[in-house]
Amino acid sequence: MLADVGHIVVVDDDPSLRQMVIRYLEDHNIPTKPASNRTELNRHLAGTVPSLIILDLRLGQDDGLDLLREIRSHSDVPVIITTGHRADEIDRIVGLELGADDYIVKPFSLRELLARVRAVLGRVARSHDPERGGYRFDGWQLERRGQRLLDHSARPVSLSKGEYALLLAFLAAPLRPLSREHLLQATRIHEDIFDRSIDVQVLRLRRKLEINPRTPRVIQTVRGVGYIFALPVEPF
Repeated sequence: MLADVGHIVVVDDDPSLRQMVIRYLEDHNIPTKPASNRTELNRHLAGTVPSLIILDLRLGQDDGLDLLREIRSHSDVPVIITTGHRADEIDRIVGLELGADDYIVKPFSLRELLARVRAVLGRVARSHDPERGGYRFDGWQLERRGQRLLDHSARPVSLSKGEYALLLAFLAAPLRPLSREHLLQATRIHEDIFDRSIDVQVLRLRRKLEINPRTPRVIQTVRGVGYIFALPVEPF
């Protein structure tokens, strides 16, 4: 289903669960390597960068959130976090704020995990291919070819490079809060984007997308975190 997927790394200190996940993913043609702690994960990251990391947030002596911070400090490799079944959602929320691409709650079905892995890898593949695809949302359409934004009447709306990169970051992760740090990193794909304040870029983008930028319904502020793209998005 996914060509040239590379390999993924499963980071979990439960050997039976780790092996079960690896066996299942490899049975579905996804090369997978194990890690049980920070040292083993760093060993993998020092070699060929994986296509994706499945990271348990409870790793005995190692804190999964700390590992996620370390990963995000130097890499944008996709990360799916796994958490316990506790009612408290704070770990999942913090993980997403730190830049995790998705999460799954234990105990999970292997079939659901596979679906989430494929979905994340698919999004990454689309985001790295500027020659095809794009996103639709609420009557708008963003075409990656030509970096064109079309409004409800299919009329082009001009975007600066910074606005395009910011909108692309939002559309790749709709309906979940994104920190200012994550968005700033996402807009640094062009060397000539030097604006330090992501808030200024958001304000400019709101003026083009919102009916009333003072009461935004598309890009909403998440107090203490950053912003969320509050509409469903359809990749194509």
